[in-house]
Amino acid sequence: MVAADAMNLPLMEAFRTVQGEGAHTGRPSFFFRIGGCDVGCHWCDVKESWDAGKHPVTSLDDMMDNLRKEDETIVITGGEPLMWNMGPLTEKLKAAQKRVHLETSGAYPLTGTWDWICLSPKKTKAPRPEWYQVAHELKVIIYNQDDLRWAQEHANQCADHCILYLQPEWSRRERTLPMIIDFLELNPSWRLSLQTHKYIGMP
Repeated sequence: MVAADAMNLPLMEAFRTVQGEGAHTGRPSFFFRIGGCDVGCHWCDVKESWDAGKHPVTSLDDMMDNLRKEDETIVITGGEPLMWNMGPLTEKLKAAQKRVHLETSGAYPLTGTWDWICLSPKKTKAPRPEWYQVAHELKVIIYNQDDLRWAQEHANQCADHCILYLQPEWSRRERTLPMIIDFLELNPSWRLSLQTHKYIGMP
């Protein structure tokens, strides 16, 4: 059996969808979900991604075979994809003239070449300092009132170009959405992100 490494990644799933969150909401996108995560958010909606050993080790060439010419935007998500060296994968995607996006907690060192970085920090494992200056968007999941204070702590560390998003945790959205809207009215530098792919029944 081939061991997982930078050239052979534990691929949980690969799928074509419409980006449902953040700055690129509504953009047709192809997602690679990489297995493995030790951040451990209690509200995570893809806990099956945590154990990398449960997902088939897939060569980068086989991953690339999933793509077609029309797939312009490729999103690398997890799990926590930066548990693995993303350099070789992003090199292949850039050579294929793809726009490459990343979704990360920032808990691991930065590898790879990215057109867009979405930093989504988690309380269970803090981002490394280098992520704050390279993130294009900060997306904080709001589960309770204290998360709003915590979100602002992270925003204060981000570069001026970073777009700030608050996103209600899906299972508590009816409770947290009014709280977020009240916060936005007083803090207009923030924007609302919704998981619109779930509303329209897409992955």
